[in-house]
Amino acid sequence: MATPTTRPFLKWPGGKYRLVPELQQAFSASRQCADGKLIEPFVGSAAVFLNTGFDRYLLGDTNTHLIGLYEDLRDGRETFMDECAALFHPDNNTAARYYALRDEFNNGAGRRRRSALFLYLNRHGYNGLCRYNSRGEFNTPFGQMIKPYFPRKEMVAFLQRVRRKQTIRFVSQGFRETMLRARRGDIVYCDPPYVPLSRTASFTDYHAGGFGWQDQEMLAATAARLAQRGVRVVVSNHDTAAIRRLYSDYGARLRKLNVRRSISCNGSRRALVGEIIATFREPREHDS
Repeated sequence: MATPTTRPFLKWPGGKYRLVPELQQAFSASRQCADGKLIEPFVGSAAVFLNTGFDRYLLGDTNTHLIGLYEDLRDGRETFMDECAALFHPDNNTAARYYALRDEFNNGAGRRRRSALFLYLNRHGYNGLCRYNSRGEFNTPFGQMIKPYFPRKEMVAFLQRVRRKQTIRFVSQGFRETMLRARRGDIVYCDPPYVPLSRTASFTDYHAGGFGWQDQEMLAATAARLAQRGVRVVVSNHDTAAIRRLYSDYGARLRKLNVRRSISCNGSRRALVGEIIATFREPREHDS
């Protein structure tokens, strides 16, 4: 399995950079279609996109700010990067400036300015959390970092990847709508907000709008439906009894592994946790 070489330019709790080799293995058995594409309904930090070699991609997320940032980087290139870099001045690394710029983000910034501010908030806010309140306002608190890193090198790598000859489309829409655009020979990778490991866990609370158990059930049902059409669907989630039962009931093959939790600011709390990679396989003659 190839080792990932390109890091995302966004900090993203639950990002899949370290999981890429495992996902590549899950994808590889289904690369029988030369023009098949990879579809990601929950693109997040784009770590999987950056470290796979498909010819075509459909990259989606419900977060319009995230998709807007990717599109503005693609279209604005170096000029946009310079606009982002200007926000990483030491004078902006204070609580007062952070909250002032967060207010600007929430209250009237233009599209391109908002994209630059989204990157600023991501790198200056608490642990890269992307959290919104019930009014749809970004409300991640100030991160109090000594010197936030401006990821120019990583942004250049993203831009180079996007501007190669592959066909890459960004969409901001619901996960089911994105999944149903798959055709035979495509691969769909779903990295939904994970189910909590306990009733008090809040590891996935950074997603706006919530993602409840009915959404988890809809995702599994849609994955099984696509598998019947010859689309391989790969889903990652926490290893819980409920998730194992849900995916197994829909015929997925499960692979268990341990990954290191990365959301806690306390290094001693970054323990290994169980995850599952579920593969909803396209049907074969001997399966019938």
